[in-house]
Amino acid sequence: METPPQLTLGRLFSSWQADVPALLVVVLLGGLYGWGVLRLRRRGEAWPVARTAAFAVLGLGTIVVATTSALAVYDRVLFWPAAVQNVLLDLIAPLGLALGDPLRLALRALPERAAARAQGAMTGRLFRLLTFPLVSTALVLATELTIYFTPYFETALADNWLHQLMYLHLLLAGSLFVLPVLTREEALPAWCTHPVRAGLVFVDGIIDAVPGIVVMTHGTLIAGSWYLSHSPSWAPDVQHDQQLGGGAMVSIAELVALPFLLAILVQWARTERAETIALDRRLDSELEVVRATPAKASTGTATETATGAETGTSTEGPDLVRPWWETENSEVAQRIRGQR
Repeated sequence: METPPQLTLGRLFSSWQADVPALLVVVLLGGLYGWGVLRLRRRGEAWPVARTAAFAVLGLGTIVVATTSALAVYDRVLFWPAAVQNVLLDLIAPLGLALGDPLRLALRALPERAAARAQGAMTGRLFRLLTFPLVSTALVLATELTIYFTPYFETALADNWLHQLMYLHLLLAGSLFVLPVLTREEALPAWCTHPVRAGLVFVDGIIDAVPGIVVMTHGTLIAGSWYLSHSPSWAPDVQHDQQLGGGAMVSIAELVALPFLLAILVQWARTERAETIALDRRLDSELEVVRATPAKASTGTATETATGAETGTSTEGPDLVRPWWETENSEVAQRIRGQR
């Protein structure tokens, strides 16, 4: 393996290499997403430009940076580029892909039968199990710990195809947690309301920092025999290099938690606004009924009274059925009673 030149700030931004398998995955995902957007537009349906930009730039762009930039050029001679590379694929790329909401796009763009099958897969037991919040969080943590504290990582450094599989493993593990949380489809249990999701994201941000802390404080070198034998003369001490990598993992994990949480809060606010608008529309329609009801009720009462007087029968009988807004405790009913 040829040793790359000393890593400088300039080479950090100018060093690139082609990674054909990773680029093929990017082209495939981008092509499928673009096909879905074009299909909606041909039907006259809109798809938010911001979602497309998030998917393409933050999602696919992060995959490209992680697999073809200087991080990939130097990941076999320095530990910290490999650590940053892995956390980008595990945390940031899934967040970008999820902000594009590909699950909802697929269900809207696919033909009816294919969409039904996709919906069935999303509500199937396997998908529900893998995306269950506690399970998906545990999978992300287990993936990181398995990579760094088993022979997995060191073997992947020597075997390019296993290295590619590791990239895919990281991306899928991160997506299992992020995609269901941010999609507008009902991919999570009913109890996972937006406040619960915000709490899960907060907890996940803490858990995501665990691998970095362990790497940073671990006394034994990770893939030590590989990096000791491939470390160039200009590289820092291997132990210090590992500490730099662990610190970078912790920093990125905590930084990505903030936009993730903000995305949940924005969704929460939009959902509340939509529910308020729907409630106001229902209230307006119910108020129209309320305004018409007193006149009808008065006419009916007067007729019943006159009839009772003529026949000599008592008008006293069972109570009339009260309007629903006088008996229910729903929000609509309370607002109607307040306005009346």
